[in-house]
Amino acid sequence: MTIADISRRGLLKGTALLLGTTALSRIALAQDVPAGGRLIVAADSEPKNLNPAIVASNGVFFIASKVIEPLAEASYEGSDGLAPRLATSWEGSADGLSVTFKLRDNATWHDGKPFTSADVAFSALNVWKPLQNLGRLVFANLQAVDTPDDHTAIFRFSKPTPFQLIRNALPAVTSVVPKHIFEGTDIAKNPANNTLVGTGPFKFAEYKPSEYYRLTRNENYWQKGEPKLNEIVYRVLPDRDSAGAALEAEEIHLAAFSAVPLADLDRISKVAGIKVISKGYEALTYQLVIEINHRRKELSDLRVRQAIAHAIDKKFVVDTIFLGYATESTGPIPKNSKEFYTADVANYNFDVEAANELLDQGGYTKGPDGNRFQLKLRPAPYFNETRQFGDYLRQALAAVGIDAVIVNADAAAHQKAVYTDHDFDIAVGPPVFRGDPAISTTILVQSGTPDGVPFSNQGGYVSAELDKIIAQAAVTVDPAARTDLYYKFQQLVVAELPLINVAEWGFITVARDTVLNVSDNPRWAVSNWGDTALQS
Repeated sequence: MTIADISRRGLLKGTALLLGTTALSRIALAQDVPAGGRLIVAADSEPKNLNPAIVASNGVFFIASKVIEPLAEASYEGSDGLAPRLATSWEGSADGLSVTFKLRDNATWHDGKPFTSADVAFSALNVWKPLQNLGRLVFANLQAVDTPDDHTAIFRFSKPTPFQLIRNALPAVTSVVPKHIFEGTDIAKNPANNTLVGTGPFKFAEYKPSEYYRLTRNENYWQKGEPKLNEIVYRVLPDRDSAGAALEAEEIHLAAFSAVPLADLDRISKVAGIKVISKGYEALTYQLVIEINHRRKELSDLRVRQAIAHAIDKKFVVDTIFLGYATESTGPIPKNSKEFYTADVANYNFDVEAANELLDQGGYTKGPDGNRFQLKLRPAPYFNETRQFGDYLRQALAAVGIDAVIVNADAAAHQKAVYTDHDFDIAVGPPVFRGDPAISTTILVQSGTPDGVPFSNQGGYVSAELDKIIAQAAVTVDPAARTDLYYKFQQLVVAELPLINVAEWGFITVARDTVLNVSDNPRWAVSNWGDTALQS
């Protein structure tokens, strides 16, 4: 049986997922690729653009990180939480105006051409800074990249740029693409965005829409002894119930990003041959937040925002919606960020009486129907948990006399309504904390972001004091002073409540126990899987 024989028509048989005419058992896998095996993984989305240098998102990284590599990857043991990838070392200047990268001298592109500093310079100046959703913030002041030799790249900044930020951003924002394939083209439209050519342990081999992505072993990978696998196949299984059934039937090996619903974890953890793993997402902390449209008169009143915060039982949310696989939030930076987190912020404990008192003080009296006013509530559709929290929030607000009307939409319509049209009063969002507040957190509250930027402050909130702290942190080179600014940032956000942080969570990986070296770094699901193996 070859991969071409795998058809969608033969995939679904009852609740089981069949590849060809029989389940892909371990025996069949061994027959197909005897040396290193074929790892079959559940995928619940098909990104329109697979290039992580342009679209730095987990849905893209999940597949592309095995093909396209960053300068460094997150690590449990490495210095500053990093392990070398295409860069072997990195050093920032004392004035914050340059960062020097020493590059790997034994890496080659999958088409055989050598990897050099010219590729890094091209990626930084032509892709990360102008095109990437995260890179345009991190590299806003990048002015030039000097390449004194093939294995040295010196980033030059027009303003002091914290090395702490650049270092923390390396895993997410520095996916390097080949200059010889993208130079002179319309980069955003280049076909290579979806037929990737990289330096990673796997080569992009095939994509069949609605069915699978297939990656094959890079025989010339720079890391000796890797990859362990011969192939990775991502089966497109948008129905999360299907992933659990396929694991139990041994038709797939692994489901990441909580592809198996939380409600099924207790049962499936007791199935022989299956392991449930919560480790490996520490650098991908998702945050459950309530986005607030401050253009709405009632919501521009701090007392109303405080009342909403008091109306939410965070413990109930964590225990009931996330089934304990989450943590209550205290503010915009999660508790697992040892470098930046502070607990020294205001506390809005669950207190319906206090919420009602605040609303009464604001003059928002209840009408004959018991309601004070009505709000349009848009829950993000990306996860079951965000939708379920929308239902809970409607009930919690009803208890204090706020009538929240839920408006559901698909992902594209939701993003347009919230981030472009501002057609919401409150919205449920799941932004990601990516190791440094400046990467994807300050943008949630900073003013001046153009319309249409997802996961940004599109609620009309403006605070000169908060903007000043964010701007100062962006050019503060001393790590201790910069961290202190982010302590003040957290305190001000929680005091002013431009948004309300409710919970923070990582994901769960469920795998057959024949899959080895799972979750061995803090971004495992979106790392290269070079050492992942199948037990024979």
